[in-house]
Amino acid sequence: MTEIKRLDYSTLGQAAFQPMYAMGSYLKKSSIGANLQELVKIRVSQINGCAYCLDMHWKDARAMGETEQRLYGVSAWREAPYYNERERAALLWAESVTASKVPDEVYEAVSKQFSDQELLDLTMAVNLINNWNRLNVSFSKDNVGTYQPGQYK
Repeated sequence: MTEIKRLDYSTLGQAAFQPMYAMGSYLKKSSIGANLQELVKIRVSQINGCAYCLDMHWKDARAMGETEQRLYGVSAWREAPYYNERERAALLWAESVTASKVPDEVYEAVSKQFSDQELLDLTMAVNLINNWNRLNVSFSKDNVGTYQPGQYK
C-alpha cells in the first residue's frame, strides 16, 4: 500500500501557530515546572498515539534529568511507586482533560495539589499538547525520531 503524501502543516501553518507558540512560552514560566509538564506531555501523547511528540518529550525529559525508570512507567503511573502526589494529580488531570471527562472527584483531588492558577496553567499545557498531537497525527510527520533535545526552545 502506498502512503499518501500529506500537507506540510509546519510550513503552511506558521501564522496559525503563533498563538500556540505564545502559549508554550507562557507555560515555560509557569510554576507547575518544566519536568512535570514533560511527564504530562508524554502521557497525553501516549493516549493520542503521537509518535513524534513522544520522541520529542521523552528526549527533552531525559535531557532535563528525568530517569529512564520514571519515563518507562508513565503509562502505568497508577501502579508505579515513583511518582509523588503532585505528579499523580497532574497525570490524572491530563488523562481526564484529554478524555473530556473531568468528574467532580477528579477536580477535587487535583485541586488539593495545585493552586487555581496552577490548575489553569496545567489545563492549558494539556490542551496545548493535545493540539500538537492532533496536528502530528493528522498530517503524519515523516521525521519521527529525528528530534534533538531543545530543538524548539
